[in-house]
Amino acid sequence: MLLNITPDHLDRYEYQLDNYVRSKFRVAMNQGRGDLCIINGNDPIIKDYLTANPRAIKCKKQAVRKSELKNGYVRVGLNYRFDVASTNLKGPHNLFNAACAIRAALALGAEPGLIEEGLYSFNTPPHRLERVAEIDGVTWINDSKATNVDSVFYALQAVDTPIVWIVGGQDKGNDYTPLLKLVKKNVKAIVCMGVDNAKIIKVFGKMNIPIAETKSATEAVRTAAALADDGDTVLLSPACASFDLFKNYEDRGTQFKQAVSEL
Repeated sequence: MLLNITPDHLDRYEYQLDNYVRSKFRVAMNQGRGDLCIINGNDPIIKDYLTANPRAIKCKKQAVRKSELKNGYVRVGLNYRFDVASTNLKGPHNLFNAACAIRAALALGAEPGLIEEGLYSFNTPPHRLERVAEIDGVTWINDSKATNVDSVFYALQAVDTPIVWIVGGQDKGNDYTPLLKLVKKNVKAIVCMGVDNAKIIKVFGKMNIPIAETKSATEAVRTAAALADDGDTVLLSPACASFDLFKNYEDRGTQFKQAVSEL
């Protein structure tokens, strides 16, 4: 299942996107004719690779396209329609993820009714758009797993209130340009949390919103609390790896939640 390909982990691939793309396709390249690969039919990098390498994947392919996702429903062919809007899966990215999971479940012979039960009973794992608390009318969300720009893009889309955005960490060759419109539209303040925040400040510093620098989860939470008003959301969605200040993204998210609990 290949959900998307965006520039990520480029520090491990000599900062060459082509190297990363070939790595992402490696599993599918080793699949046989009796296997199935579910792909994002709208992803330009996936489409370009398959066009340039038509014989690279010998297995059966199923493409999931945005046209199958409408008004919170996932449609598979003419026979199946699943209501995702009524579940805990929020945001367009989770609608697409659910569509791919539904395709896989159907391919493995799962009954549609049981698939619906699975969708309705699913709870968001820790550190993935995890709702932590509501304090004085401010909602706190832990999305520490968002270690790349693409993940943050979807997180900013998923929140429908003004956002105080906590961002930063160990940069992996990020290009923040895709976030500019969403930040301008949805973000009222930025709290940087990292050892070196220069790149983030350079990209977003020209916007007419407050930007603060912090060096710990506790400092970031307290700063965000001072910037947030009733009805706002504080979103930890770092776009970066965690290793400058934390052991890993779980540690970062856990320290964030602990700091929120101490407000």
